[in-house]
Amino acid sequence: MATVRPLRPPPVERDPALSDRALDNLRFIRETMERAGTFTAISGWGIAAVGVVAMLAALIARVRPTVDWRVGTWVATAAACIALSMWATARKARRSNISMVSGPAQKLALAFAPAMVVGALLTAALLRIGANELLPGVWLLLYGTAVVAGGTFSVRIIPVMGLCFMTLGAASLFTPAWIGEWLMVGGFGVVHVIFGIQIARRHGG
Repeated sequence: MATVRPLRPPPVERDPALSDRALDNLRFIRETMERAGTFTAISGWGIAAVGVVAMLAALIARVRPTVDWRVGTWVATAAACIALSMWATARKARRSNISMVSGPAQKLALAFAPAMVVGALLTAALLRIGANELLPGVWLLLYGTAVVAGGTFSVRIIPVMGLCFMTLGAASLFTPAWIGEWLMVGGFGVVHVIFGIQIARRHGG
């Protein structure tokens, strides 16, 4: 009597090398999609340089005790630091072959800008009513808000830096004015330097 054998396909042996290549391809696709949605050319060294400039500005601001001199020093420093950061970022973007006008870059700029505009308007309003002691807290809070919002479209450490600024700004609103000035040095100076170095080390400059 003939033996009946089930019609089953022979077992397929999986090639470990093929499986590893598939996983590598999936990982590459995932990382590519993540990079496509974020702007990764933020210059860590540029951020660190901004921190150094801010600490120098704090020394210059204390040369004269007048409100106009101190506010003018910080406003001029802010403009110079924005230009410095943009130059350093553009330099890194060229080196990394990343467009400064790409979709993620535009989203970052649009998310960053509104809080900065509000900060400029509130600065003028607070100076008009003589509430100068609130400026450090307002500047730190709104700059931190801008960094958190813009950092959503950049590397993950950027929003963390923004939260540090917001924490210092909140503390400044409920402390004496002279402490607020030191919190500004800690934020715009020390925080920028620490996070800038970390970004440079982790993300290529």
